[in-house]
Amino acid sequence: MKIAVTGASGKTGRAVVEDLLAHGHEVRAVDVAGAPGDRGELADLGAPLLRADLTDFGDTVDALTSVDAVVHLAAIPAPGFFTDARTFTANTAMNSNVFLAAAKLGVGRVVWTSSETTLGFPFGPRTPPRYLPVDEEHYPHPTSAYALSKVVGETLAEHISAWSGIPIVGLRLSNVHDAADYPKIPGFWDDPLTRVFNLWGYVDVRDVAQACRLALLAEVTGAPAYVIAAGDTLMDRPSADLAAEVFPGVPVRRPLTPYESLLSSDKARDELGYRPRESWRDVLGLPRA
Repeated sequence: MKIAVTGASGKTGRAVVEDLLAHGHEVRAVDVAGAPGDRGELADLGAPLLRADLTDFGDTVDALTSVDAVVHLAAIPAPGFFTDARTFTANTAMNSNVFLAAAKLGVGRVVWTSSETTLGFPFGPRTPPRYLPVDEEHYPHPTSAYALSKVVGETLAEHISAWSGIPIVGLRLSNVHDAADYPKIPGFWDDPLTRVFNLWGYVDVRDVAQACRLALLAEVTGAPAYVIAAGDTLMDRPSADLAAEVFPGVPVRRPLTPYESLLSSDKARDELGYRPRESWRDVLGLPRA
């Protein structure tokens, strides 16, 4: 397929572009600005880079013309980068423009990045989850303008997909990590509250790329959304022990394997074929179980 990847010059975007090219797809990389040194191609990945502002509908239509599918990663990536109003407005504009442009142009499918924050983050001893592991049933519970922008995006996806017949698949990504992030992980271990906000979760950028590719090909309709997380936590302690210490009284719906993620990707496994392959434990030389 010919696939437009928005937000292509970011950490996740580069991994997605590389993965799609490796699997034989043609990629149009789209971003509001290229990385330093980029001159028409995305940093030696072999994809032409089109600079476009997706808060502008005309730019968005131009960026998505003549493609078969879209992987939409462009967004203000987290709370705190800008004011709440700017974060909400910019993310909502980008999502609505991409979905509406795809419908106008008859693009075959949109895969886009929602967020784990739609599930109720940040969690803590005073704001516990309703149950563990957290899955898609915990949606929607936004607690920030950023999370609300993603919930609104999922609602937009649902209705625009129904109007157009185009599948618009949302991926609720956990905190994306790559090899440069992994040496920092032991600094979280002394105090479990340091990373409790997202249940000590993460996802490797290569697994995000896998999930995007699978979502482009899966036999789905409408606007389904999936939790995409690693198979383990960032902690060196068993997950059941962490849950009992920090969230006493919160129901644990099934027995947990030693370091199992408390963010369940079971729905993505069953419907997309997603199985997280990467772990920080391999990089730092610790056992997975």
